[in-house]
Amino acid sequence: MIVVVGHGDLTVPTLELVQAELKDRLGRLTEDVGGLVRAGAFGRAARAAGRRLVVLLPTVRSVPAVLPEPDRSATAELLMLAGHVRLLGFDPTDRDACITADERLVATGRKVLAVWDGSPTDGRDATAHLVAYARARGIPVEVVWPNGAERTRRQPG
Repeated sequence: MIVVVGHGDLTVPTLELVQAELKDRLGRLTEDVGGLVRAGAFGRAARAAGRRLVVLLPTVRSVPAVLPEPDRSATAELLMLAGHVRLLGFDPTDRDACITADERLVATGRKVLAVWDGSPTDGRDATAHLVAYARARGIPVEVVWPNGAERTRRQPG
C-alpha cells in the first residue's frame, strides 16, 4: 500500500494542485498497489489514477466513531470512493490518538506520499513527525508540494 499523509489546512487551489500531482505519481506506478488514507480528500487522486482505495475509519468500542465536524464531509466522500474500509479503535477528537493511528497507518505502507511543505510540527499538524517516523523505519517517503502550493493561515492557539 501507498500511504498518503499530509497537511489538512491546504488552500482550495493547493488541494487541486496536490490532487493532480498525486494522481500523476500514482498513475506512473507499474505495480498493482492501492492507496491507504485516514482522512482528507486525497482519495480522489487514488481513484482517478485507477488505484484501489482503502480508508482507515476510527471506532470507539467497535462502533464507527462520530467524527469532528470538519472531517465529516471529506470522510463521507472517502467512504464512497473506498474499495475497502479498515476499522481501528481510536478517538478522532484526541490529537495523540490520531497521531498514534497515523503511525500505525504509516507502518503498514511500502511507501509514503507526504503532502508537506517541509515545515516542522506546530503542535497541531503532525506531518513532519510522520515523515520522520517513516524515514526512521526505512519506509521511503516522497514529498508532494507542487510549485505555488500554500496552506491556509491558521490562528494561533
